[in-house]
Amino acid sequence: MAEADQNTPAAAEQEAPQAVFNIEKLYVKDVSLEIPNAPQVFTVRENPQINIELQHKSSSIEDGIFEVTVTVTVTAKLQDTTAFLIEVAQAGIFQIRNVPLEGLEGLLGITCPNILFPYLREAISDISVRAGFAPVLLNPINFEALFMQQKQQQAAQTDTTH
Repeated sequence: MAEADQNTPAAAEQEAPQAVFNIEKLYVKDVSLEIPNAPQVFTVRENPQINIELQHKSSSIEDGIFEVTVTVTVTAKLQDTTAFLIEVAQAGIFQIRNVPLEGLEGLLGITCPNILFPYLREAISDISVRAGFAPVLLNPINFEALFMQQKQQQAAQTDTTH
């Protein structure tokens, strides 16, 4: 009778390893601030044009341990003069185990960046204020839409190469 119980779906679920997702560490990996035209830039009273670039990457550190980094570069220009340039790379180490490949890609491309972004946003704002400028407040980013867009681009490139 005990053998029959082991063949039930509930017994099979108990034997399957549980998916694991843990935040091991969140940290600022790199910070850069440049004010190439100081102090003259502080005498200009107009608001600068802000350009924001976003990059994301993930890499495996060891089996089941991944580093995810989201980097934002903010460039502020007054006409043709650079007022300031801020770059922050916010990173995290995540333990992800027993997750199928499709789920792993989503965790690394959507969930982890969503966890990192508020810290990155705060760092950018804080650095701009400490540099003597108005705070730069980054708008929320839909990492799911970016992930899907990247997947579509990869699929289109695969289609054109075959």
